[in-house]
This record gives sequence, C-alpha cells and structure tokens, in this order.
Amino acid sequence: MQERTLVTAENSRTPVHIDRLYKSFGQLNAVDGVSFTMEPGSVTALLGGNGAGKTTTIAMILGLIVPTSGSVKVFGTDMAQNRHKVLGRINFESPYVDMPMRLTVRQNLDVFGRLYGLRDIKERIAELAEEFRLNDILDRGVGKLSSGQKTRISLAKALLNHPELLLLDEPTASLDPDTADWVRERLEAYRKSSNAAVLLASHNMLEVERLADRVILLDRGRIYADGSPDALIKEYGKTDLEAVFLEIVRGRDAARKGNQEDSGIV
Repeated sequence: MQERTLVTAENSRTPVHIDRLYKSFGQLNAVDGVSFTMEPGSVTALLGGNGAGKTTTIAMILGLIVPTSGSVKVFGTDMAQNRHKVLGRINFESPYVDMPMRLTVRQNLDVFGRLYGLRDIKERIAELAEEFRLNDILDRGVGKLSSGQKTRISLAKALLNHPELLLLDEPTASLDPDTADWVRERLEAYRKSSNAAVLLASHNMLEVERLADRVILLDRGRIYADGSPDALIKEYGKTDLEAVFLEIVRGRDAARKGNQEDSGIV
C-alpha cells in the first residue's frame, strides 16, 4: 500500500517545503535536486541567469508543472495532486504575464476577485486602487495602459485575496526608480502586516538585498549558494550581492569551459 503523508497542524503552516525536486524536459534537467523550506514571514530570493531553473521551480510551486520526481508542498498540500485545496491562500505576480487587454482595470480585478472567492470585492478593489494609485485608470482598458501601470495593476491583483504565500517574478520590471521604490515599500508593508511568505525572482540585486532575508542561487537547475545576503557577501569577500552573483556564475562557467577543454570538447 502506498504511504500517504498526513497534513498535520505543524506542516500545514509551512508555506513551502520542496524535497529533492527534479524536472526534466527530454535530456535537459531544468531543475536538478532542489530542496528548501520557507517559513511564514520570510522573504526568499531565487537568483540565477537565464535557464537556471527559477521559472520552472515557481511553476511547480504553483502546481502548473508536474515534477519528474520529488515533491512540492504548500501549506502541507502536494501541489502536483491537490493544488486546488490551497490556491486561495497563494498568489503570483509577473509583469510578463498579461491580463485580459479588452477588460478595464476594474473588470479585471472583479473577475479575479470572483475567482478567488472574495465576498467584499468592491471594497477590496477600492482599497487596492487607493494603495496602488489606480483610481484614475480603473475604468480604462488594460491594453491602453503603459507597462508601468500594468505592473501596478498586476501587483494589486496579486494582493486581492490577502495571500499567505506571494510569488513574485521581477515585480518592479518596467518601473521608474521612484515607483519601483514605492512598490517595494508596499511589499514590505504587506509582508510585515500579514506575516506572508514571499518568494522573489529578480535580477535586481539591490532589490534583493533590500527585501530578502535569504538568497538561493540556482545554476543549471542546482543550488550553488544559499544564505542571507550579508552572509554571502562576507563569504565571497565582495562588497555587494551583484559581485557575489558574478563571481559564482562566471566561476562556474570558467570551470565548465576548463573541463570541456581537458576532455577535448571545444
């Protein structure tokens, strides 16, 4: 008989628990043995170059992609099997995922509010419109808005259901420095007030240093560094996280090139 993992009161409070996670696409190991756990109120940054496995990992946390092996549990629930049980407690934001362009901002937020099962949709939209400076564009079509405006709408949508786990993919992309800083303040305030766990994928190292208390660096689907920003900066003897990132990625690229040359592969 196949064993079943019981959802206890303890592990049902754990936002994310990933155990020996693998995902292969043909011969490509997009995620290769990743394991980590997130606690309530924590902010974990996933870093890595293009093709490092960040997006695939997030997709498996959301239950959009089924792992080749290993497990992803969100609040104690296996996302490959029963994601519907916890989807109301999580949310996702990426400026690269478009909302329906023909609908107005208000209509979009209303539709998503209904999908999340909100009872006070109008009140929640009014709160977020005030907080994210959307009142002047609530009745404009999303397709007519600037990329920065769309990003603010996407962030407002991500907070509609008061998520306990928030997944962010480049949350301040396309925003000017002032607006980006303002958005970071909103995210920090939300995390503190809600004790939500936040998983952040970003190429903005200053943003990561400001928001994250933990950094996981992925390279070709594997974890090659894991620690607080300050600890990693100290460990690698650098002045900032960007220098650490370049040191690790370029060092591994050089090592791979050297191994190929030694084996006669050019």
